[in-house]
Amino acid sequence: MQRINALARRLPTGVVWAAGAMPFVWLVWAAASNQLGPDPVKAIELWLGLWGLQFLIASLCITPLRRVGLNLIRFRRSLGVLAFLYIALHFLAWVVLDMGLRWDEVLRDLWKRPYIMLGMAGLLAMLPLALTSTDRAIRRLGSARWRALHRLAYVAALAGALHFVVLVKGWPTEPLLYAAAVAGLLLLRLHLPRRLTA
Repeated sequence: MQRINALARRLPTGVVWAAGAMPFVWLVWAAASNQLGPDPVKAIELWLGLWGLQFLIASLCITPLRRVGLNLIRFRRSLGVLAFLYIALHFLAWVVLDMGLRWDEVLRDLWKRPYIMLGMAGLLAMLPLALTSTDRAIRRLGSARWRALHRLAYVAALAGALHFVVLVKGWPTEPLLYAAAVAGLLLLRLHLPRRLTA
């Protein structure tokens, strides 16, 4: 574990950003080369939302991993911002590519489909996190208030997981696994010592 921690300390955060950009690059290539199946817009929405949820869950895993001695805390902010970017792109793909900026239909869908409201709740929960992800914001808020605000990440993850479960009809395994992962992380947080929940 010490060797992994030493490697993590030497690894530049730019590596996380580069790795985080790779799914988006693949998606652009797949869309340009008609590799996304008969409904490319739905595929774009699905992949962007899925990657956003994955990055968000990865960021929430950082604290429990510290409990077992794996310290990746310096990558948490990058993972969280990547999660927000992918989820924001997921929203934009729906509004621009799917709905064609027809705001009356956007509002109708928002009220008619519960999974869209859950997705919007998750996005809105992440917005203040993205806006306060800088060192300057941490200094202005103070560490205690900043940590309290960033508990919204759990709200966003829960909303995102439920959005995925309700979106997919029936009871397929994949969305339930994501929901179980988020629920497990929430339970872990309740049992972690206060000093490790920062």
